[in-house]
Amino acid sequence: MSARFEEIDWRPTAMGDISLRRRRDPVSGIDVYEVKLGDEFLMSSLFTAGEIALTELGLAELPDVDPDAEPEAELDVVVGGLGLGYTAVAALDDPRVRSLTVIDTLAEVIDWHRRGLVPLGVRLSSDPRCRLVQGDFFAMAADSRGLDPEEPGRRFHAVLLDVDHSPRHVLHPRHAALYQRAGLRALAEHLHPGGVFALWSNDPPDEQFTSVLAEVFPRSAAHVVDFDNPLQGGTSTNTVYVARTEP
Repeated sequence: MSARFEEIDWRPTAMGDISLRRRRDPVSGIDVYEVKLGDEFLMSSLFTAGEIALTELGLAELPDVDPDAEPEAELDVVVGGLGLGYTAVAALDDPRVRSLTVIDTLAEVIDWHRRGLVPLGVRLSSDPRCRLVQGDFFAMAADSRGLDPEEPGRRFHAVLLDVDHSPRHVLHPRHAALYQRAGLRALAEHLHPGGVFALWSNDPPDEQFTSVLAEVFPRSAAHVVDFDNPLQGGTSTNTVYVARTEP
């Protein structure tokens, strides 16, 4: 049986002190993994519905495979924000995904996965389709060289982003530019025609951001994801924005 509480790792970073903790939930008896940046909780393995829905709702906008035929892996996907890996693993679970590039600004988080300190780390690190890249997603999205440092100008079928709490509640002021018209247009240049941009948010649908999204992408929607919250004894929600470029 694991200890009731353990701080697995703690390190200072340019964005603040980051820590990986594991605690045993007294109700369910399962181990819960949590990540904190400074005094803020970034993520918890207790709440993963929104992260998984980010992938499922985003990739659902792309062409389906024939259920009676052998699926052909043909989609190239980027995940911005590694976290505990739930968005990335959901992408690998889609048989259409040919390659997955996961970008995180913190080398420490990537190291947790490569060392197997988090439950999904071995799965991600050992899948030949998956590449973990240390880099600033927001700077890369604004740059014409794009989201693959090994292949400048490369385009993708989907970009799935889960870094900030919401378009209004960002972890660093420099992230805010991505959620404006110019930032979204620059990001859209890294997508194939008909490609998808999907974004996780902890806040309810934001009409102002939805309007900006609709100005850049011909097709967009905000999906509310409900999930059980055992800490509050009720239901909580996330929002997943999904937008698609012109086919």
